[in-house]
Amino acid sequence: MATSRRQFIAGLLATGLAPKPTWADAGSPSFLSAGALRDGTFVLCGIDAALNPTFRLRLPARGHAAAAHPSRPEAVAFARRPGAFAVVIDCVSGEQAAMLTAPAGRHFYGHGAFSSDGQLLYTTENDYEAGRGRIGVWDATAGYVRIDEWDGGGIGPHDIKRLPGSESLVVANGGIETHPESGRTKLNIATMTPNLAYLRDGAIIETVELPRDMHKNSIRHLAICSDQRVAFGMQWQGDGRAPSLVGHHRLGEQVTLMPPDSDAGRDMQGYVGSIAVSADGRTIAATSPRGNVVQTYDVEAAEQIGSLTIEDVCGVVQVPGGFAVTSGTGELRYLGDTLPTGPGRRNDLAWDNHLIQI
Repeated sequence: MATSRRQFIAGLLATGLAPKPTWADAGSPSFLSAGALRDGTFVLCGIDAALNPTFRLRLPARGHAAAAHPSRPEAVAFARRPGAFAVVIDCVSGEQAAMLTAPAGRHFYGHGAFSSDGQLLYTTENDYEAGRGRIGVWDATAGYVRIDEWDGGGIGPHDIKRLPGSESLVVANGGIETHPESGRTKLNIATMTPNLAYLRDGAIIETVELPRDMHKNSIRHLAICSDQRVAFGMQWQGDGRAPSLVGHHRLGEQVTLMPPDSDAGRDMQGYVGSIAVSADGRTIAATSPRGNVVQTYDVEAAEQIGSLTIEDVCGVVQVPGGFAVTSGTGELRYLGDTLPTGPGRRNDLAWDNHLIQI
């Protein structure tokens, strides 16, 4: 049924008889997520508010995260690091609209963000010969032609987000140097220096580092509050238990870290796979597929307030009244700020790392 609808709309568009398509024409998905079918096929899926898939579009290889165009039903699916491709998909027709290829000597890190008007796409990239992060700039109005690139403010830029109400960007520089010839081997653990880098019009306007004794805490994933506060999740590369895996920051202010209690720190196994912040900005949710756990933190009190075991949980995003999560076992589930709600749904997809809000 969904395929026939997409074909019908595509036919109208070809004749010029239909208005410009919207996300409603793609089944009104609320979220996007990459996943894998049981036969090993990799797909990008739309997911509606009832946690039902609205479309499944094939990818050439395993996906990581995606970026949803702010106005038209178009998604950019990024390859898992160190992938060199990103696929632009028309989510109404199901057709590939464009293919982004990383320049020679680069690979993508699996994340991207659009400008507020959807005219530009920003991608995090590794200049692996120089050992430096770059931000690729692509013109989404001209078939995603690469038009510029900027310094990313550090090594290993992973996630990138746009601050609401502005064109400023924040980049999670994990601080870990890698090279495709070494696979996913981490080459500089002893000297790594993660940071948050804020960019505006290609210029770095602020960088924020962690305390020196936490320099092995790789900043990986971001979530943005409406007041421009940035929540971030980390992955500990040091020995022993991680001192903290969740924090938040706002331009011009100091970093606040969420000190987990001893059990929480152990349960996360030093690894945050994805992070989200509630609509009111009061609660941060962090997932750990290694620890099979999702935890929530009170922003003002800087303390953990909830913990729930979910096998291979990773994707998380804010929804009214709480969060939605996905797992590698095929589970989709709504959670409250302090966690448990009703039972979730399970299907034949192994969801990948991230759940993206449209």
